[in-house]
Amino acid sequence: MSSSAPIGAFDSGVGGLSILAEVRKLLPAEDLIYLADTAHCPYGVKPVEEIRTRILKIADFLVGLGVKAIVVACNSASIAGLDQLRVAHPEIPIIGVEPAVKPAHDLTKNGRIGVLATSLTLSGPRFSVLVEKYGTDVEVYTQPAPGLVELVEAGKLDTSETEQLLWDYLEPLLNKGIDTLVLGCTHYPFLKPTITRLVGPEVTIIDTGLAVAKQTYRLLEHRGLLNGRDGRGREVFYTSGDPIAVKGVIETLWGRSNLEILETGV
Repeated sequence: MSSSAPIGAFDSGVGGLSILAEVRKLLPAEDLIYLADTAHCPYGVKPVEEIRTRILKIADFLVGLGVKAIVVACNSASIAGLDQLRVAHPEIPIIGVEPAVKPAHDLTKNGRIGVLATSLTLSGPRFSVLVEKYGTDVEVYTQPAPGLVELVEAGKLDTSETEQLLWDYLEPLLNKGIDTLVLGCTHYPFLKPTITRLVGPEVTIIDTGLAVAKQTYRLLEHRGLLNGRDGRGREVFYTSGDPIAVKGVIETLWGRSNLEILETGV
């Protein structure tokens, strides 16, 4: 495996760009390939087997492009098939995502933590293990949030519709007295300005982007796969959906215009 090979990342849609942005900041020299599986978004409401089959195909596609690591930038995908991906591709590091229950445990002052996530993430065994391990001396209140992913996919980051739906999900958590809120879906950091306004300054908001970027760095460094060149790496974007339809949202979230969005054919 060459250190000049790209890092691959994927999500059910554009949400994983929140993870990729942190990878880009920490690893500026790396070439990045991102796949938005928009034709099959959202994952969080689908059966586990369907998601698992889908992400194995995506991993095969990325490996075919020569990636040296894969970031599964999606909580639902990590819940559904991270172990299976590692079995299928033991030759490369595969980095998953999980809700930041441990950091929330360490940061909470009143012992009341809220977790906003998809139904699949909250009902999955990985999340149960996290709560069992780090939730023994705190209260962990969960809130499934259907519909938020679709709003981010549509680029509706700061609309009255988005704000109302967020409030519907945040109000029950605030009524529990939480002082720490975990964003358990990679789409949700793009809604952070609105969430911050709704929950107020007394609630600490946590996502996992930086932690995933640091883990990616550690694994590549351990295997001698960090790209040592000077300068910024390039990014290539793929979608399983309509490139024209998704182009504007990706450009908005990535903060650059005139991006080329390619079809996967997968």
